[in-house]
Amino acid sequence: MFPFKLSLNASTLFPFGLGIKEQLRIAAEAGYEGFEIWIRDLEAYVMNGGSIRELKRYIADTGISFVNAIAFFKWADQSPEVREDGLRQAEREMHMLAELGCPAVAAPPFGEVEQVTLDEMAVNYARLAELGDQTGVVPYLEFWGRAKKLARLSEAIYVAAESGRVDTRILLDPFHMHTGGSRLEGLSCLNGNRIGIVHVNDYPASSDPLLVTDQERLFPGDGAAPSSRLGELLRQIGYTGYLSLELFNEDYGDMSAVEVASHGINKIKKAYGT
Repeated sequence: MFPFKLSLNASTLFPFGLGIKEQLRIAAEAGYEGFEIWIRDLEAYVMNGGSIRELKRYIADTGISFVNAIAFFKWADQSPEVREDGLRQAEREMHMLAELGCPAVAAPPFGEVEQVTLDEMAVNYARLAELGDQTGVVPYLEFWGRAKKLARLSEAIYVAAESGRVDTRILLDPFHMHTGGSRLEGLSCLNGNRIGIVHVNDYPASSDPLLVTDQERLFPGDGAAPSSRLGELLRQIGYTGYLSLELFNEDYGDMSAVEVASHGINKIKKAYGT
């Protein structure tokens, strides 16, 4: 039996220009259990007259679950003014997600963070987590391989520990582990319940970690990412949550949206099921 649950990140379907309800329909039709929404798509839906209450009913009818949201608020910015604006934005968006029934939101080091120490980032993350307590939406601490700070798994573990939040959950992504130089074996420092969600993808064997772009991400198993080993380590530390396909391809050739989504399931199971 496949040991993980399957999720689709909306970014994978961006080339098809679908609205949020169409994205959900495709994910459900392909057989995913979960879906990662992008805040920008939710805001567009509401601006065009959509009702969050109606969208919540729609997703219940599909049988799929919102498992996380992708947002970009500057909670860790080195500018106090920008950071406060970012936290206010986070609070607004968390309330919207709570109304929709989405339990979590990604919290990457978005903004200017080069001059921020990891200890300062830990304090700021604790403030963000407090907003999560108030809204019921958990901020998943995400490291970005190209970020000036919080670029590695080890840095995320440090921020989580120094934040004083024993419930901190980290968002993993093999692409960011590759571009930031994170050691895969560092996962042994985590317990599975400290991982919020795992984005899955691959990258070309010849890719330079400093130059490879998001648009070059591949389906799991089509590149050099140690997907099988990652899956093995996740099982060893007791992670049984979602693997969420996150690609940023600009073109899938002749494949339809549902064919892309279905192909993704097959690739994930093959790459992470052994």
